[in-house]
Amino acid sequence: MTRNIALFVSGTGSNARKIIEYFQDKEAVNCPLLISNKASAPALAMAEDYGLETMVLERPDFYESEDLLTVLEKYDIHLIVLAGFLWLIPPYLVAAYPRAIINIHPALLPKFGGKGMYGMHVHRAVKAAHEEESGITIHYVNERYDEGDIIFQARCQLEESDGPELIAQRVQALEHRHFAPVIERLLSGDRSFAG
Repeated sequence: MTRNIALFVSGTGSNARKIIEYFQDKEAVNCPLLISNKASAPALAMAEDYGLETMVLERPDFYESEDLLTVLEKYDIHLIVLAGFLWLIPPYLVAAYPRAIINIHPALLPKFGGKGMYGMHVHRAVKAAHEEESGITIHYVNERYDEGDIIFQARCQLEESDGPELIAQRVQALEHRHFAPVIERLLSGDRSFAG
């Protein structure tokens, strides 16, 4: 049975692109839909280039209505993947998709997580703390930023001379390498790698 995923994105969608490309020729997983909270997000045009349906979320529709559930049901979505989506997920969506919404965070949670900790904010904080390593965390989503159960982490060593931009490059390489395979294993029912 084919499992359908919806990608939620706020920006350029580099992780979303890697996921779309990874699953293009695989029958077990399909990416029919990309949703963004920004009409200007470059990810929308990228998704259309790959033949995905796209949708722009308005804040009132997302938080004051449950109409999004109808859209997700239309596409028979099994897993929601947050690939650089910056809004907090509302309780109705978490309840409708228990342990079926995942996020990728550009640090080793529980460090450097929470409201406002995204993108370069995270990498600057890692640098300021003189961390010797950073990495990625893929986790289930609950009603609080970055507090859901951890599914997978990957690490990279940092050099003292690494600035936030270089840390970002090292972390993004891990994101692009691991996110799609972890999604594939989750959808296949494989939990052996989860920790």
